[in-house]
Amino acid sequence: MLKTRSILLSAIVASLAGFLFGFDTIVISGADRPIQEIWETSDLFHGTFIMSMALWGTVIGALFGGIPCDRFGRKKTLFGIGVLYLLSALGSAFAPDPYIFSFSRFIGGLGVGASSVAAPIYISEITPAADRGRLVASYQFNIVLGILIAYVSNYLIGIYFDEYAWRWMLGVEAIPAAIYAFFVLGVPESPRWLALKKKDDEAAKKLLKQLNPKANVAKMLETIKGSVGTSTDPNFFSRKYSFPILLAFLIAFFNQLSGINFVLYYAPRIFEQAGIAATEVLGASIPLGIVNLLFTLLGMYLIDRVGRKQLMYYGSFGYIISLLGVAWGFFTGAEGSLVVAFISAFIAAHAVGQGAVIWVFISEIFPNKVRDYGMSLGSGTHWVFAALITLLTPTVLNTFSGGSIFAFFAGMMFLQLLFVWLVMPETKNRTLEELEDILLPEDAEFDFDGEATSEV
Repeated sequence: MLKTRSILLSAIVASLAGFLFGFDTIVISGADRPIQEIWETSDLFHGTFIMSMALWGTVIGALFGGIPCDRFGRKKTLFGIGVLYLLSALGSAFAPDPYIFSFSRFIGGLGVGASSVAAPIYISEITPAADRGRLVASYQFNIVLGILIAYVSNYLIGIYFDEYAWRWMLGVEAIPAAIYAFFVLGVPESPRWLALKKKDDEAAKKLLKQLNPKANVAKMLETIKGSVGTSTDPNFFSRKYSFPILLAFLIAFFNQLSGINFVLYYAPRIFEQAGIAATEVLGASIPLGIVNLLFTLLGMYLIDRVGRKQLMYYGSFGYIISLLGVAWGFFTGAEGSLVVAFISAFIAAHAVGQGAVIWVFISEIFPNKVRDYGMSLGSGTHWVFAALITLLTPTVLNTFSGGSIFAFFAGMMFLQLLFVWLVMPETKNRTLEELEDILLPEDAEFDFDGEATSEV
């Protein structure tokens, strides 16, 4: 029988999908200009089929990722994600033309989107409430670790390889993809999925007992099974689930309207526009990855201590100040190093706020019966806006000044601050079933200040 620490290790293995997410998302930044020059594509074609095609795959993977999670289970879905990453890395590296390259990136995008649904759901369902924020946030930590490694990998490959450097940048992802797929074969299934979908109460009880050795497992299982209601319950898009749907949509919407993917995908171009030499832009991107990693660790440390809402306050104020600083730098023609410093502060605000919170929060706020579809909606919203921003960025950068663009993002973050203040509830230290009782309007009043048990 697996011990509790083995279950927690399983959460860490699942979170490694985030490493591939981060690596796959950012590795394209190093291949951006070389690919456009080699295949002589227009800005619109390049933005649509080269830079953002993975994100359109991500949109589909996110919107429909809840289906395999629900039907085949979390474990099989996570393994399939590893296979998609592997195929994408190899296809991108050996692509003979932009069309096969685009299709390969699309496959990888399916993996990214599905992982942003499956991994947070899986981790949230196998971990105790007191540790859920930290462990689900480990998915985000692996995302930023993957981002940092992608920046470093691109920089080193750019030094030691010439015209085919971009192929190595993209192909090297096959190694961690194969390792992840192998390790995920050893993780157990979610106890909630076993009980609710496979109807395997005994296996579910064993896992719940390992997670909560002092709890009344029979009562916990009864609560879990009772949480799905009856067959006459309303469908997902109904008034009953309107508040969690609103929360998921808004947090995902504001995540991308901060400009985070705009910066991460196009950091080299932004730095060039700020006056940094073209030969130094890949190296200038590495500090962003380091800052992202360090402040994500801080967010992981704080999320179960101060709560999700407080971190969103920290991030919102940090966003506004840093984005206005970047806008000022572009408007006044400040030194490129000063722009890098403000963008690094922006990355720090994101990492400790939205970055640490988004996947945890969305995985918590939906009831057991519709969690797969709720996570798909939140993740899908996130990726639709990420894809739109990435597609339009080459054109936007050639049309508007950097100052205008970052001033717009700062304005959006002021609206996020209002959302956090007026709408967002606190979810820390609540079991998933307790949150269900609180967030569904016909079941309970909106009281978010009480403490709860640490049961899973």
